[in-house]
Amino acid sequence: MTYEEFLDEVTTLLTELYDLDDAAAIKLVVDAQEAEFFSLHDDLPAMCTPEQAKLDAVTLFEQKQNKQRTQAKQQQRQQQRTIAKKAGKPSGK
Repeated sequence: MTYEEFLDEVTTLLTELYDLDDAAAIKLVVDAQEAEFFSLHDDLPAMCTPEQAKLDAVTLFEQKQNKQRTQAKQQQRQQQRTIAKKAGKPSGK
C-alpha cells in the first residue's frame, strides 16, 4: 500500500474503532504527520501495512486520550488552587 493509502487506512480505522467523526480522525492523522509520527513510514514503504495501520491508529487514539486526561487534571488542579485562594487557604504547594 502506498503512503497515502496507509494514512487513509489509519484515518478509517480511527473512525471505525473509536467512533470518531471523519473530521476528528483526519485532524488526528494530520497532527501526527506534522509531529513526524509517520516519518519512518514515508521512508520505509514496507511499514505501510494494514497491521501497522491498526497499531498506529490505536497509538494515536491512546496518545490523544492521555493528553486529554492530563489537561483535565491540570484544569482541576488550577480550579482547586483558585478555590483555595478565595477561601484564604494555602494551595498545597
